Amino acid sequence: MAVVTMRELLESGVHFGHQTRRWNPKMKRFIFTERNGIYIIDLLQSLSYIDRAYEFVKETVAHGGSIMFVGTKKQAQEAIAEQATRVGMPYVNQRWLGGMLTNFTTVYKRLQRLKELEQIDFEDVAASGLTKKELLVLSREKAKLEKTLGGIREMQKVPSAVWIVDTKKEHIAVGEARKLNIPVVAILDTNCDPDEVDYKIPGNDDAIRSVTLLTRVIADAAAEGLIARSAGSAAGKSGEKAASEPLAEWERELLEGDKAEDKPAEPGGSEATQATETTGTSDEATSTVQDEAAAEKPADDA
Repeated sequence: MAVVTMRELLESGVHFGHQTRRWNPKMKRFIFTERNGIYIIDLLQSLSYIDRAYEFVKETVAHGGSIMFVGTKKQAQEAIAEQATRVGMPYVNQRWLGGMLTNFTTVYKRLQRLKELEQIDFEDVAASGLTKKELLVLSREKAKLEKTLGGIREMQKVPSAVWIVDTKKEHIAVGEARKLNIPVVAILDTNCDPDEVDYKIPGNDDAIRSVTLLTRVIADAAAEGLIARSAGSAAGKSGEKAASEPLAEWERELLEGDKAEDKPAEPGGSEATQATETTGTSDEATSTVQDEAAAEKPADDA
């Protein structure tokens, strides 16, 4: 089953690019035609690229990774926050602070500061042991941190990949991700540079419906990855539980019997036979007894 249909892409306006005078020549291979001074994106290519990005995100999350959703333009803010929250992933939809990835140790300290401020009861002045003015200052600090860092408050380390809406506007985020070799999954409009993106999705990054649809697809991939991750961990736990349970007596006997049958004959038996032959003993009864003893020896050892 396709991740998304051609009809959905058309209805959401994913095929509309920028004006012909505002384009990046590197995007030429993704452009289908030009109409009324606007480039039309080839949606057949978009469908195949969406499938690739979907599989990458799903596998990344299934193996324990996380995806950071980034989109600070007005058309993307609501969709980014809604879809990232739905799958429990970090997001940035207000302003990208320089160093969010490359200087995460400092950003993490600010996250800890935010959590400290959240423990303060700003309504109970007497219990806080602070003056009203001090509480007001701390309240403003908390509001500022919540606005800029609220979407990543639970993030413990840099993400495994980033989903970006409008790589030109979020060029700082793209640069930081590339510097840390973090894969970039992004919408590529006709004015973007495809060389900056690892998993491209040619499409309209300006229309709300287009941004919402493509962001939902990435969130669905993350959700499927989470399901696969939980299923894998559940299977691992059940396997460990089964291994820890003692075997029944009949199971143990059957297992030991199989091992005895599979055990190869030891070289001692053949050596005894060979020694008997080389001595040139004419006593046929003695030779027969030695051969039988040599053949029965592996079974006794088992």
